[in-house]
Amino acid sequence: QWFGRRGSVWVVRPGNFVGMRVLDLGFVHAPLGGVKGSFHSCSSNVVRGRVGLRGVVHRVGIRMQSVDELKQAAGYKAVDDYVTSGMVVGLGTGSTAYFAVERLGQKLASGELKDIVAIPTSIRTKDQAEGLKIPLVTLDTHPILDVAIDGADEVDSELNLVKGRGGALLREKMVEVQAKKFIVIVDDSKLVSGLGISGAMPVEITPFCWQHSLNRLLNAPTLAGCTAKLRMDANGNPYVTDNDNYIVDLYFDTPIKDPKAAAEEINSMVGIVEHGLFLDMTTACIIAKSGGIEVKTK
Repeated sequence: QWFGRRGSVWVVRPGNFVGMRVLDLGFVHAPLGGVKGSFHSCSSNVVRGRVGLRGVVHRVGIRMQSVDELKQAAGYKAVDDYVTSGMVVGLGTGSTAYFAVERLGQKLASGELKDIVAIPTSIRTKDQAEGLKIPLVTLDTHPILDVAIDGADEVDSELNLVKGRGGALLREKMVEVQAKKFIVIVDDSKLVSGLGISGAMPVEITPFCWQHSLNRLLNAPTLAGCTAKLRMDANGNPYVTDNDNYIVDLYFDTPIKDPKAAAEEINSMVGIVEHGLFLDMTTACIIAKSGGIEVKTK
């Protein structure tokens, strides 16, 4: 049972089982006594225990925020901080971008935001936005965006990215390169010391002679040491993007030595549609961590 709160300190009734929500504390404090045990807090952690007769919290445990809660925090903050009425907004694709789209729909429905139009970067984002009654347009009519918000698969110290493990890299890059501001939203598991080390670096290719394109990527000097695999779907068939293309996933044992040179070499190959290196594009990166949210800018 809640008794009340003074400032940012919860006041609890002695003898009751409590579930506290820690917001801005480095510790839990019961005003009638001390706290038994110590632990780290994080935004929206749930702290559970039993308060003794003198207000002492016993058998304290912490439920750390889930990955989805961290993603939601980043997605909501991006819309709250960077989207204002009258904007053209790029809507990213993926599990983190989902929450930014959700937040935009909420604020339009409440009337807090007005006169917004948005450009989705995939069919599934388009479906989500339509379900939330977000007005949609295309680059054909709105070639310049005020802001684009999207997640990333990797973020390095210079805010360069690997994107596209969800398969939408071409449309994402087409939209996001046209934005005045590109806001990246991630949880801290996406931070890397170098690009290409946590999983696939996707490359979208034409289906025509896909093996030839895969071999060229495999033998590219700037991609030396990588392995290349054609992405397959759940049925064992080549994965097909929204643009009816294939994806080759490149895997590295060590970070890509020179991402800019790699991007240039990949771009020079006929038959390659787009790659997942998003370099020198990020305006700000919102990083949700267990201890709160951090915003990095260049």
